[in-house]
Parts: sequence; C-alpha cells; structure tokens
Amino acid sequence: MQLLGRVAGMAALLLLCRGAAGAQEASAPKASQPAVHEASNDGPPLALTLKRAIELALQNSKEIQVAKIQASVADRAAQITKAQFMPNLYAGSGAGYTYGIPETPGGRAPSIFNVSYTEQIFNEPLRGQAKETEEQSKAQKIVLQDVKNNVITRTAMAYLELGKVRHALELLRKEQESAEKILQVTEERQGEGYELPVEVTKAQLTKAQVIQRILQLEGREDELEVFLRYQLGFSETQAIEVTPEELPGEAEQAGDNLVAMAMTHNAGLQLAASDVRAKEFRLKGERRGYFPTLELVGVYSLLAKFNNYSEFFRTFQRNNFNAGIDMHVPIFSAQTKAAIGMAQINLEAAKVNLTNKKTELTADVRQKTRRVREKDAAKEVARLELQLAQQNVAVFQSQFAEGKVNLREVEKARLEENEKWMFYLDANFQKQQAQLELLKTAGQLDKVWQ
Repeated sequence: MQLLGRVAGMAALLLLCRGAAGAQEASAPKASQPAVHEASNDGPPLALTLKRAIELALQNSKEIQVAKIQASVADRAAQITKAQFMPNLYAGSGAGYTYGIPETPGGRAPSIFNVSYTEQIFNEPLRGQAKETEEQSKAQKIVLQDVKNNVITRTAMAYLELGKVRHALELLRKEQESAEKILQVTEERQGEGYELPVEVTKAQLTKAQVIQRILQLEGREDELEVFLRYQLGFSETQAIEVTPEELPGEAEQAGDNLVAMAMTHNAGLQLAASDVRAKEFRLKGERRGYFPTLELVGVYSLLAKFNNYSEFFRTFQRNNFNAGIDMHVPIFSAQTKAAIGMAQINLEAAKVNLTNKKTELTADVRQKTRRVREKDAAKEVARLELQLAQQNVAVFQSQFAEGKVNLREVEKARLEENEKWMFYLDANFQKQQAQLELLKTAGQLDKVWQ
C-alpha cells in the first residue's frame, strides 16, 4: 500500500509540473512570431479614397500655407514701389530754436506745422522697377502652384505605397505560415532520416527572411501612416484605411501631347519665362533713364515769429503754400549707363536660362515617358509571372490530392506565388510613381484630379 501511495504521489507531481510548464509556454510569446503593429486610435479607421486624401492635403498642408504667405509678401512688395505713383500726403513739424538764418538740415524753413504732398508722374526707371516687382509677384503665384503639385505628388505616392505595403504584409503573413509548414515537414523528414540537416537550415533561413521582411514593411507602414496623418491634418492616433487604386485615366497620355503641355504648364519653365519678362521691364525702364522725370509736389507750412524770419526777410507770412512740378533732366548720368549695362546682362542670363529650361524640359518629358512605358512593360511581365505561379499552385494542389507530391512541395509553390505577388505589387507601384512624376513635369497633376 505504501508503494502504491508513493507511485500515485510521483504521478501527481509529474502532472502538476507538466501542467505548469504548459501554462508557462502558452503565456510566453513565440520568438519566431513577428510583433503585430496595432496603433491605438481615436475611433474606427477613417476610410479615404485617393482623391479625398489629395483634397485634404491641399486644405491642410503647412507648405501651401507658407507659400500663400510668401505670395502675399510678394504682392505687398510690388505695391510699395507702385505706391510712389499714387498720391502721398505727409504731415509733420519742424519747430525748433534758430540762431541766425532760419533753416533745417533738410533745407526747408522751420515750421510749427507742415503738410507735404508727392506723386510721381513720369519716372521710367522707377516704373520699370515697379513692373519688375509686379512680375515677380506673379511668379510667386507660380511657385505656389508648384508647391501644390509637390503636395499632390507626395500625398498620392504615400497613399499608393501604403496600400501596396499593407497588401504585401498580408501576403508575407501567409508566406510565413507556408514557411512554418515547410520547416515542420522538413524537421520531421530529417528526424526520420529522409533529409539532411542542411535542408532544415535552409527552411529556417527562409522563415527568418520572411519575418525580417515583415518587420521592415511594418516599419515602413508606420512611417507612411505618420506622414499621411500630418499631411492630411489628422490626429496622431487616427487610423487610416486606404484602398488599392489606379491613377485616373487622364494619366495615360501620349508623350507628344505631354511635351506640348509641359511647354505651357511646367512650373520651372513658367518661372524662367516670368524672369525674362521681369528683366525686360527693368531694362526698358533703365534705358528710359535719359528721359526727364516729373513729380507733382506740394507743401504747406505754418511758420512762427520766434524763428527770426523778420530779421532776415522783408516781410513775414504765417501761412505758406507751394505747389508745382519737380522736373529733372539728365544731361550726363554715369549711374544710368551702369544701370542699363547691369539690366542687359541680367536679361541675357535670363534668356539663356529659359532656352536651357526648354531643352531640358523636352528631354525630361521624353525620358519620363519612356520610363512609364518601361514600367508598364515590367508590370505586364510581373502579371504574367504571377499568373504562371498561380497556375503552378493549382497543379501542385491537384497532384497533392492524388498523393503524387507532399505538403512541402505545395507550400513551396505557394511561397513562389507570394513572391510573384510581391513583384507585381512593386511593378505596379513603380509604374504609378513614374506616371506621377511625368504628370508633375508636364504640369497636369491638378487637372487629373479636378
């Protein structure tokens, strides 16, 4: 009886130890499993289309806000020069103690109160500067449009890449399951003596590589989500749901049409042409610097007797008003000649820059058009390779049902199918990238999503 009691006690102890070990294994996470990225969010994921994401980016982009402020600054700067050709009325005082002839450092008589009026009537160098700054103000609006195109491009690329990354993660997690099954079967066959240890190592390497890629893509997914939240004006915890989309049909355009459109709508070319116009205005104004300048002026002064006017002038008048035209006729002006020379050099440089921009733009559009065609061909190759891999999986599954191949061969075929899926997703995204770059160069990005 004592022996039976001891045996029963040892059996119970073994069962308790085994149960504790099993519970410990169940509670510990598997080292081979990648961490699943789960971001806390304010509510349910917000589903966005590509068009809606671009609309939100244009409304909330900090870069666009800065560009709008810079455009407003350029408008104000143009108005400063232009204001000299408008009425300008000033009031002030030149009251002070005088000893001897009454005068002030500016050459005017000391006065208790004075009002002065100025308005440029004819001043061609100054008018040329005003037109130059006005053209520069228009150029800043072109810069604003270019910033909007940059925002559209980055937002569209991030949206499309996020959709690609999430699809790839789904495929890789399935690929991980297949790699685990292959490793399990290989270990069993190696234990039975049908496989060499090197085959087990190969299966372990395949599984580790899949896990590594999952972790890399999870990191990229997080980067894209953070960028889109900032770009769209969302909170840091707002989850975003995207859907795989193709670019609008307008993105498919012939290269010759895009070259013609780029010559009209490309921001860089428009800026170069605007710079030429601004330099032409400046040169035209400087060349007219030999013309007389006319300025409408007027002065009212309220004088005081304590400034000793009666000692130096025969009569004293308390209220004084003068109005007329201030005209200057240049007889010899070295400054005007130097200004003309500088304006000519600046105009020549701007024209050379414009010519170079046109040549570079034509070559760039044609190069990017060829790149789109190449990426489209690569996408078709990837599609056919994927189709072939899917057909191979169907063949292996049929053979497995008939007992002709083992489970490891089927899972290898599935791994190959997932790899071809990954290649297809990459090829499709690269084509979309090439299309966006081409449309941006041609100045057609905003029109595609109108």
